[in-house]
Amino acid sequence: MESLNSEMQAPSKIGDRSTSDVVVRLRTQDGRDDWLYCHSHILIEKCKYFADRLSDNWPTCQIIDSRNCVEVYCQESDFDHHVNVLRLLYVATDGLLNDMWHGVRNALGILQVAVDLGCPQIVTACVSYLEAVPWEEGEEEEIIRIIPNMGAEAEPILARLQPVNPSAILGIFLSAIRFATSSPSSSMADLKSSAQEQLEYMITEDDDAPILTADDEIKSEVKQCVKRLFSRFNNILEALLSEHEESISEEEKMQLFQSHLLDLSWACQILSKMEIMREFVSSWVDASDKIIKATEQSSRTTEIVEIKLKVIEVAAKVLEAIGYGTVILPTAKRLHLVKLWLPFARVTRPLIDSATTDDEGTMTFKPDGELWQSLESTFVSMILALPSGDQAEILTEWLENQHIHYPDLTEAFEVWCFRSKVAKRRLGL
Repeated sequence: MESLNSEMQAPSKIGDRSTSDVVVRLRTQDGRDDWLYCHSHILIEKCKYFADRLSDNWPTCQIIDSRNCVEVYCQESDFDHHVNVLRLLYVATDGLLNDMWHGVRNALGILQVAVDLGCPQIVTACVSYLEAVPWEEGEEEEIIRIIPNMGAEAEPILARLQPVNPSAILGIFLSAIRFATSSPSSSMADLKSSAQEQLEYMITEDDDAPILTADDEIKSEVKQCVKRLFSRFNNILEALLSEHEESISEEEKMQLFQSHLLDLSWACQILSKMEIMREFVSSWVDASDKIIKATEQSSRTTEIVEIKLKVIEVAAKVLEAIGYGTVILPTAKRLHLVKLWLPFARVTRPLIDSATTDDEGTMTFKPDGELWQSLESTFVSMILALPSGDQAEILTEWLENQHIHYPDLTEAFEVWCFRSKVAKRRLGL
């Protein structure tokens, strides 16, 4: 008698024909037809679909054998997921679902079938699994495609993808901009670069709108951060030009100089996107003489070519803001900048062009392809905005210089000739 009771209390197993009282026929349009021997008490308890099919209220319940065989039609791609759901109905009775998913894609397939068949215990466990585990990029795209159409019970899976409230976005942006402009040690260079890259991404409009709009609070904080960065840069300039013995070596000074130049180049892009270049331009203009002097003074260092390239890149952005009227400066300052940066660009380009390839012709580093053309156009624009007498002085020096091919001021020369020839007639009118 005890042996009989023990048999009756033993857990049912899917596929056990000796104890099965219902067959589930899984069928596809491709002709696949598998019979799975199941137990009605488990199917009814754990699955709404089978509870309905096996109830007395189902229209075909009086047909002979209709309650002993339930047909389920599915797509070939979902066949294995249907089998897994039926197996999980049995596992679910023991509460052992956590280790049964075998990856995100498989869990997604199981979840879809469980939702369709109405298996709440499997749905809950599957949602908990997908909400907790990491996703690969392809898996994330598939989740975005599938889950939003599955209703409220699957919404927890999308928690990590939901839009963040503006205050949280502002908080992380301000923390990131402070770190990105703090000039951390070289050991954190990769972290700094990553922060700078993400900050630029946050405020860039591409296929999607920027994550945040730069209001007065954000602009003020960004300007303060860049101002502190420029202050440290000025201190490095002073140290490079100082004749006093210091504890830090020349090589270390140049490394700091180069690192800060990289940060300033990035900051220039951020300020340009936010349309708050004025203070940066003013600071760069004031420091221009020292920047060129420090760069040329340290020409013995191996990094000088890359440093000069970075100086040119930042200067090009600053001069562009001036040359096209984004930032307005007095005539005297604009004239000084042209006389200062034009000779520097003139002698720096051949140096950079010759150094960008090694002995085997391989590119060691690649300047922006439009850098030189853009800078040349900026010089032309700045020169043509100067008084005609100053233009004549600059053009005379250009025509007598051995580096006449760059910057090519032909356009400025042509415009100056035309203006000079017709000046009396035009102004007389």
